[in-house]
Amino acid sequence: MRIGLQLGPERGRYPEKVAKLLEGARRAEELGYHSVWVPQLPDDFDALTAVALMGQVTERIELGTAVMPIQSRHPVAMLQQAASTQAACSGRFVLGLGPSHHWIVSDMMGLPYDKPASQARAYLEVLQAGLSGPGAVNVENDWYAVHNDLDVTDLPTPILVAALGPTMLRTAGELADGTILWMADEKAIAGHIVPRINEAAAGAGRPAPRVVAGVPVTLCAAGEEDDVRAWTNRALAHAEYSPNYQTLLERGDASDVGDMAAVGDEAAIAARLARYRDAGATDIAVRVVPWGRSRDERIASRDRTESFVATL
Repeated sequence: MRIGLQLGPERGRYPEKVAKLLEGARRAEELGYHSVWVPQLPDDFDALTAVALMGQVTERIELGTAVMPIQSRHPVAMLQQAASTQAACSGRFVLGLGPSHHWIVSDMMGLPYDKPASQARAYLEVLQAGLSGPGAVNVENDWYAVHNDLDVTDLPTPILVAALGPTMLRTAGELADGTILWMADEKAIAGHIVPRINEAAAGAGRPAPRVVAGVPVTLCAAGEEDDVRAWTNRALAHAEYSPNYQTLLERGDASDVGDMAAVGDEAAIAARLARYRDAGATDIAVRVVPWGRSRDERIASRDRTESFVATL
């Protein structure tokens, strides 16, 4: 199992935002993480731009988005930017994308969210025609009619899809290189995610897909676990308002994001991440949740947690 680190921009407007993103990527590489995953926040720094910049200050580490909403970019625009990002990363970029959520697409962007799974499949058909290398992209389906040459790089770009339901898991298995998850506990991964995506990939003659599980992690002292889980629920509770995530929660044992977190001492964290591995996760994307009553304590918590998880 590979272990990566979720690394996004700190909130707020300030001139150090880019420098902090790049320093985070350099630190993750120095610590020995396999990958860095950059979320696309609906109101903050562009994740593809962040990854392209990170590619210039790192040499080994895999760099991915987790995830880009498909509705915000026409597939040709996504092709151009993804291929350009791959060139900036010298072949280390993984494009994570998905159909997002109604409260982002409809409520924030003012775009329809009627058939997200259908649109995602049509979108992937265009991307797969363009990300395998230079040449003509000629795809016509129910959503797009694309006839566009693309000549940015000859480096192929793997695609991971945020796939939570059966239809999206089938699409991810048939048309992508795997899935990247959030709000999926061990039971949901083992009983719902892995069987469906593996069956779809095998039926399409594709290799076994990657299953990247996003997991909150906090290294803390004995007796602080309940407080850390409560804080995790407050910090990340927005995810639970999505019907997509609610349906996924029903397939597992967890009732909220705090239940999914790897929290406690070193042994507890290692054991929890091992259970995700045993459930079928090929990768863990660690979302460090700093814990402390002051900014300095939270920074120290972040650094301790990142350093320990890297040793696994």
